[in-house]
Amino acid sequence: MSGDIRNLIASVLSLEIRKVKACRLHMTRFSREDGKIDTNLIEGVAASAFATDIDGAGDVLAELFPGIAPEEAAHRIDDLRRQQTAGLGSVPAPSDRLASLRAELAGKNLKGFLVPLSDEHQGEFIAARSQRLAWLTGFGGSAGMAIVLMDRAAIFVDGRYTLQVRDQVDTVSFVPEHLTQSPPDKWLLANVPKGGKIGFDPWVHTPEGIDSLRLACKAVGAELVPVDANPVDAVWLDQPPPPLGPIMVYPEEFAGKGSADKSRQIADVLTASGADAAILSAPDSIAWFLNIRGSDVANTPLALSYAIVHRTEKVDWYVDRRKILTATRKDLSTAVAVRDPAEFLAGLAALGKAGKTVRVDTATIAEAVRIQLSEAGANIVSASDPCTLPKAKKNPAEIDGTRNAHIRDGAALTSFLAWLAVEAPKGELTEMSAAESLRAFRTPDDRFRGLSFETISGSGPNGAIVHYRVTPETDRGLAPGDVYLVDSGAQYLDGTTDVTRTVFIEDGDGAPSEARERFTRVLKGHIAVATARFPAGTHGSQIDALARLSLWEAGLDYDHGTGHGVGVHLGVHEGPQRISKLGGGVPMEPGMILSNEPGYYKQGAYGIRIENLLVVREAGSSLAGEERKMMDFETITLAPIDRALIDADLLSEHERDWLNAYHARVRDTLSPLLTDEVQAWLEEATAEV
Repeated sequence: MSGDIRNLIASVLSLEIRKVKACRLHMTRFSREDGKIDTNLIEGVAASAFATDIDGAGDVLAELFPGIAPEEAAHRIDDLRRQQTAGLGSVPAPSDRLASLRAELAGKNLKGFLVPLSDEHQGEFIAARSQRLAWLTGFGGSAGMAIVLMDRAAIFVDGRYTLQVRDQVDTVSFVPEHLTQSPPDKWLLANVPKGGKIGFDPWVHTPEGIDSLRLACKAVGAELVPVDANPVDAVWLDQPPPPLGPIMVYPEEFAGKGSADKSRQIADVLTASGADAAILSAPDSIAWFLNIRGSDVANTPLALSYAIVHRTEKVDWYVDRRKILTATRKDLSTAVAVRDPAEFLAGLAALGKAGKTVRVDTATIAEAVRIQLSEAGANIVSASDPCTLPKAKKNPAEIDGTRNAHIRDGAALTSFLAWLAVEAPKGELTEMSAAESLRAFRTPDDRFRGLSFETISGSGPNGAIVHYRVTPETDRGLAPGDVYLVDSGAQYLDGTTDVTRTVFIEDGDGAPSEARERFTRVLKGHIAVATARFPAGTHGSQIDALARLSLWEAGLDYDHGTGHGVGVHLGVHEGPQRISKLGGGVPMEPGMILSNEPGYYKQGAYGIRIENLLVVREAGSSLAGEERKMMDFETITLAPIDRALIDADLLSEHERDWLNAYHARVRDTLSPLLTDEVQAWLEEATAEV
């Protein structure tokens, strides 16, 4: 088939797609008044991550859909959800999708288009509707971007996904590029046609992210231009609708601080910085600020919305009212005005027309917001989201809740590990069935609200893929002699967990010496971070080297950060704090929660990672003559570390003491929550080294 005929067919298909989607949109806006279900609302709930199998789901469904029984509503939601996501399961994606997109671009006189893995809120977890990169390419990682030109295309991923991208994407259609070694701006310099217009959706790019790409296009005589409508949406026939996940109150007993108090706190920040208002587009900031939790996206209880926070303490919250449950609406402060999302641009324009000074975080806000404010005449001040740092510094109630969540989560994980020690050597488990079993151990907790991310369950060579995600196609058996890595976490009402354990599947011969040596070096790095004592003002980049030193001594390393921030019944990845050699964010402050997760990965063989969560605290004076205020970490994750993979001869006395004390704490804290059988297993698993 010639290229002209192929493009003609794709163009006709694109037109038909737009007709079908327009018809579908008209139908889903129809709201029944005969006591039956609201079609638009149930499709939106299905497009969200609202879990129909958790405590309280029946009451929520009864409020949303009073015309039918909750069980029937749940059944319809589950059926719709399967239909809506069916088009995202193709690996690699069908090639006609790329052809249709190119035809759409040609009709708009564009020579290319940027397709990032992001949504209008720049979140880590995004709704099915925003999975444009996955739909177009088949790539299922958590970070990446494609650039589509008329004659070539590339997909950019970081070091975590260099193996995964080749398994999931047609690398003839989309050439894989390393995000740091061959970044998009350099690729544009080498490939974009002179005089061409390259389109981008300003709602899914940040100002900081788009500026370097705009300069690259300009350098070669091309132009990067914003588009009014995303062309991928125009050719995605079965694109799910926007999510309408119910929004609940987050109780103050867990939040530790009322929303009105937080409003005063942020108003003070704005006043001190000379800003009249701040734009909040990060859903986790809005959730923390308003003491609400939503269900629009998977793994994180977020409500997709925007807010304009004024230094007068008034708040304009742009959110679909249908998502707000009655109890949530009643709990909102009188200073919060709920507005239709369609009014958001007008709200931004009003700030500009009034000559207001507006604070925006150019690293997280959508470029469309900057454009609107700038065109309206606002005085834009670039500064961090004013909620980010207060949210990161947990108050005593949040820390206590998180500790309690980790104790219960530790009991569930330990019960799983005891079960795994018996079942895995039989050779009947797979990565997928093990992950499902781990979830089942957590589910009975009455505060459990789902996983905090999809479990990384990697046996043998799959464990060497840093952010491996098991699928039916890649599901590998857990065989005796394997090194098995399981990285998992849960969302509880009182806290968010994230823990990694690497275990040896017993085969009668014991773990190979190389695996034990590498595991022990990772453990030494983990202990070095856990026991670090450092002066106030220290950044995570300074701490990061402690985790790597033992590996460096053997000529080894790992290609990911050592630690990320964690929220409280919010994001499992949270800033601004982090531990990374590429940059440590802000200085460590009391109340911040971070992960401690050094690792080692031998491609084609196995992966090793040991991860606990830490809380930053003031260390107090313990040494004579101390002149600086010192900080240290409290480890709050509780689960045994596999002794079968430890080479005790490589541990110093200090390291042995830490490990034995940690295991004693694990045993003493968790035993009352365990069955007699699991207690007996844990006693042996935590015996002194």
